[in-house]
Amino acid sequence: MLHKWEGIVLKSRAYGESNKIVTLFTREAGKVTVMARGAKKPTSRLAGITQTFMHGMFVCQRTSGMGTLQQGEHLNSMRHILTDITLTAYASYIVEIVDRLVEEGKSEPYAFDVLQQALNAIEEGYDPEAITLFVDWKMLPYTGVQPILHACASCGAIDGEFAFSFTQGGFLCHRCFHLDPYIIRLTPTQLKLIRMFYMVPIEQLGKIELKRETKRFIKKIVTTIYEEQTGIRLKSRTFIEQLERTPELLPRSSDANEKEEDSK
Repeated sequence: MLHKWEGIVLKSRAYGESNKIVTLFTREAGKVTVMARGAKKPTSRLAGITQTFMHGMFVCQRTSGMGTLQQGEHLNSMRHILTDITLTAYASYIVEIVDRLVEEGKSEPYAFDVLQQALNAIEEGYDPEAITLFVDWKMLPYTGVQPILHACASCGAIDGEFAFSFTQGGFLCHRCFHLDPYIIRLTPTQLKLIRMFYMVPIEQLGKIELKRETKRFIKKIVTTIYEEQTGIRLKSRTFIEQLERTPELLPRSSDANEKEEDSK
């Protein structure tokens, strides 16, 4: 049976002399693995469409087992991502986390939208470090972790000073700080940003400019959740950490004199 799916290439690996095994994340059928025969050949009509990050329409033949990719048509070739090492690093992290967390053969339209919006935003020039933070927070529920960020995780209060608590699974108000001696205190801006990363669709943002220190502070919280509470450590994060030690390769961040905003 032939299927026509909108999809994004999560990964592609060589198989034999001329073929590729391609993992697609499709809007309609979720994550599927297909054989792209002849796609390793530069002259193949499948060579371009089977590159990682490609967003397109894919025609696949599927009976039982692995399907076969028959043809594909680009919707977005992600040219800027593919030609910039920094953008490639962050995009690689995003597709890896989606690949790790989404089960094969199960339709996941929310995760597909997160992936598509994130790659489009990076392709269009948004800060890839900030976009990656959006993906980190938005994909957390797929790990089984659903942090309480709309109110105090203990008493339900929505006013006062807040901190983040790993043991309580979200925000704690100042009345409940005694429940966790290891809370991470948050400024009102940090509180607002974490809620934004978790709740606001990426496509609803304007250009976002954040200080590097702010991004790293929030990244440390979400990375700790992934690594210590879910046990997930991604290979592509190692490359990003190497980039962070080479500041000239990183995306521009707002300097100390600029006003930090949610969007503009």
